[in-house]
Amino acid sequence: MTMYPTPSYPSPAYPAPAYPAPAYPAPAYPAPAYPAPAYNKDNKYADITITSQSDERNLDGSSQWSYAQSDYTTREESQVQKKMQGVTYDSYGKESYGEVLGNTNKGSSYWVSPEGQKFTLTWTADEAGFQPKGDHLPVAPVHEYELPVAPVHEYELPVAPALPYSRTGPGY
Repeated sequence: MTMYPTPSYPSPAYPAPAYPAPAYPAPAYPAPAYPAPAYNKDNKYADITITSQSDERNLDGSSQWSYAQSDYTTREESQVQKKMQGVTYDSYGKESYGEVLGNTNKGSSYWVSPEGQKFTLTWTADEAGFQPKGDHLPVAPVHEYELPVAPVHEYELPVAPALPYSRTGPGY
């Protein structure tokens, strides 16, 4: 077998390409024309600001949040998930009664009316429904009356007269 030497060739030399740089005109966008804010100059509550705020969401489904404003208006609310009895539906829409997860909620609000009257509202919402409480809420009238009593008749029942008794029968 005959061995041939490996041929060697000179490396090719190519000139670097020369492309002209593109000449794009700079975009000329007009400044956005937003309408002037339409604030009501007669707004008597324009100076009210939020003085504190919190919002907490927990992995167990519970949460609580609150805020307070510079006009002393406050609101706070919390909710917790709990197991309760309720209606569930299967994938066919069939209804059954059993244990479900639901939310219980409680909170309070405080505010002052434009007339200067102070209001406080507290509430609870759970399996018993929504139960608001506040001195300003209307209250159903309480009827105070006596239940009628059936008349009682006092009389003596007639009694059968006592007859003489004597034992009769075999062996006496």
